[in-house]
Amino acid sequence: MQNFKKKTAEAIENAVLSLSDSAGLTAADIESFLEYPPDPAMGDLAFPCFRLSKALRNAPPKIAAALAESLKDFSLGLVEAVGGYLNFKVSPDYLSNRVLGEIEEKGASYGSSDIGRGKVVTLDYSSPNICKPFHIGHLGTTVIGHSLKLLHEFAGYTCIGINHLGDWGTQFGKQIVAFRKWGDRETVEKIGIDELVRLYVKFHEEAEKDPALEDEARAEFHKLEEGDPDNLALWQWFVEVSLAEYKKTYRQLGIEFDHYTGESFYIRGGLGDKVIGELREKNLLKLDNGAYIVDLSDYNMPPCIIVKTDGSTIYHTRDIAAALYRKKTYDFDKSIYVTSSQQSLHFAQLFKVIELMGYPWHDRLVHVPYGTVSVDGAKLATRTGNVVLLKDLFRLSVEKVTEVMNEKNPDLENREEVAEAVGVGAIVFNYLYNSRIKDINFTLDQALSFEGSTGPYAQYTYARTCSILEKAGSVPSEGGSMTHASEAELLKTLSLFPEKVSEAIAAYEPSVITRYVIDVCTAFNHFYRDCPIVTADTEDAKTFRLRLTNAAKTVLGSALRLICMKTPEKI
Repeated sequence: MQNFKKKTAEAIENAVLSLSDSAGLTAADIESFLEYPPDPAMGDLAFPCFRLSKALRNAPPKIAAALAESLKDFSLGLVEAVGGYLNFKVSPDYLSNRVLGEIEEKGASYGSSDIGRGKVVTLDYSSPNICKPFHIGHLGTTVIGHSLKLLHEFAGYTCIGINHLGDWGTQFGKQIVAFRKWGDRETVEKIGIDELVRLYVKFHEEAEKDPALEDEARAEFHKLEEGDPDNLALWQWFVEVSLAEYKKTYRQLGIEFDHYTGESFYIRGGLGDKVIGELREKNLLKLDNGAYIVDLSDYNMPPCIIVKTDGSTIYHTRDIAAALYRKKTYDFDKSIYVTSSQQSLHFAQLFKVIELMGYPWHDRLVHVPYGTVSVDGAKLATRTGNVVLLKDLFRLSVEKVTEVMNEKNPDLENREEVAEAVGVGAIVFNYLYNSRIKDINFTLDQALSFEGSTGPYAQYTYARTCSILEKAGSVPSEGGSMTHASEAELLKTLSLFPEKVSEAIAAYEPSVITRYVIDVCTAFNHFYRDCPIVTADTEDAKTFRLRLTNAAKTVLGSALRLICMKTPEKI
């Protein structure tokens, strides 16, 4: 509908000029005011004429009537004045020729753009803490971040996906102490990250009885920062064990990162010390009760701690170093951080410090927060062991999908691959369906339903388009004509895809695409219900409906891939 909106805005501008040459509204202004009516019976687009009341010195209903008269020969559809609104209904010919033709011409690139050409976006997402497992709480940063990367790439940006691993900090002093007291290498090699988690949980249990363990852990981390070879070797091994586990999850999600540059990269490489030196040179660093801070009281924020009282660095130090490194290395147009909303203050402090350091690109730093997730009302915490591991959730979901497939389609080829695509996809889709800032209570049975606004429903609809086209044998490249209202509704829905992509990017909101996927599925299934396709009454109708089915497959497939979903052709 983007082109239709543009042409409509231009036509309204000319109509307004015929009434007055001093209204002061351009076609671009008018296009921004155009609305989609809540009831399709009212039309496909509406222009609120109160926007012109002051300039034309007239009541909105009279303005609407005058504009409708001026636009009675509008070639792209029907125009009607309703109260103070000017309503437009797109013509079937426009939908058949312009919209369907554009989807067929552009194929998988339909909905994409080149607005990001020549611009670089860095995206910091997923970023699990080493020695801790992927649980459902990590799903948000991972799939929101990767979807935003895919969306920006679709708009022509060069994207750098960075996994800013939590591989440095006092917790590694705890892990080192726990391993040396209660662990052994053979068990960790055999069991993997789950054994590291057991040791970490045990540390906190024992520290409650013996608080001196906390001091011991801080001392071991300080030795690590000073380059103690034994601690460094142990730490590097912890990283390797953890990454091996994380990459299994990334494979299931179809995610690859360009760089695994964690916090240690900036500290061990000396970049953290450079940050401290620069802050001191710019008179931003203050000593406060033994710690070095940047005072942010003038900005209604607590102090930003740079060096703790024990001489160790903290998250802010590493994040400032990372921002400076990324700007120097990639010269980004935007640098996006996808983390929990609980870290909003951290990033507000970070961005303010970079501004105070005098860097003009501080306003190119974007924090994309998201809400918390619980499972049947239970919140998650690693240190208590109260976690729902993502690998366990994926396994359970895949098992349930496999049971359904065994019953409904036991002869399906690539059953394991399809079951994983649907099982994992159900969880991803469920997470991305709601606004990212909302807290989520996850329920597996709801996510796995093949009815309603779910991933399995969306993937099944995509597979249905594939099945229809396979039965037809071939798809005509032209011809046919529209004969049913459901065909028009489906085409109008497909025409919205470019706008939805732009909206999702502007709002950093993958749920725009997820909800659009359901709109496409609903429109397609209504079309499928109302309009025989392969068995259509006439060859003309069959030709058009096959072309329309193929267009739906194209758009639905692209939209699903933008939200990290796989698209099996048979389920």
